[in-house]
Amino acid sequence: MSKYTTGEIAKLCSVTVRTVQYYDTRGILVPTELSEGGRRLYSDNDLKKMQIICFLRELGLSIDSISQMLKEENSNEVISLLLEEQEKVLKKEIEENQSKLDKLKSLEQGLKSFEKTSVESIGDVAYIMQNKKKQKRFHTIILLCGIPVSVFQLVAIILWITKGLWWLFLIWLAVAVIYGVVASIFYFNRASYICPECHEKFKPNFKESFFANHTPATRKLTCSNCGYNGFCIEVIGEKKQNENF
Repeated sequence: MSKYTTGEIAKLCSVTVRTVQYYDTRGILVPTELSEGGRRLYSDNDLKKMQIICFLRELGLSIDSISQMLKEENSNEVISLLLEEQEKVLKKEIEENQSKLDKLKSLEQGLKSFEKTSVESIGDVAYIMQNKKKQKRFHTIILLCGIPVSVFQLVAIILWITKGLWWLFLIWLAVAVIYGVVASIFYFNRASYICPECHEKFKPNFKESFFANHTPATRKLTCSNCGYNGFCIEVIGEKKQNENF
């Protein structure tokens, strides 16, 4: 039967000598015998046990859990329970890390909206990410409110073609114009913009917002704080009081 010193078993299991010694002090890998000079000597069974311990440590199990498993060698229920608990822990860590990864990707994507990247830009993107759910809900409300108008348009066109009722289309046109004006006022009265230059949030007047070039997330405006003229990032805030249209 082979015998291994602390250094040899550490090398075979790709760990440090200090790790092997620590497992000894914790009572999960006690050497089979001691030499006359007091050196720890490990058997083949000890080596196999050490390899199992290292494997379980790679799975993230704690020393206490491994110690309990080794003491309960004949208890399938205990071992299964410990492994199930570790599986839950790992799944939770994966979910947390995935959430962090998603936020990191959103941050990287958000920073592309700024011509210059700075610490302040990161703060702006963080605010935008927190505002995202509110903005999505707001856009959904606008969309749902427009559905009846779209349905009315479809019905008016069909009746014009099939029944010759052209006047219904004119009524729809008037309703669509009124809806467009009301929806635009409602929208821009609640939308704010973050300036990529001074990083301040501001509210432009209705006329400037309405006619400005825009993308789904930005609008080309003049910052009322620093005078910057360019694409600013849209966020949904509180309704502005005393808005001048």
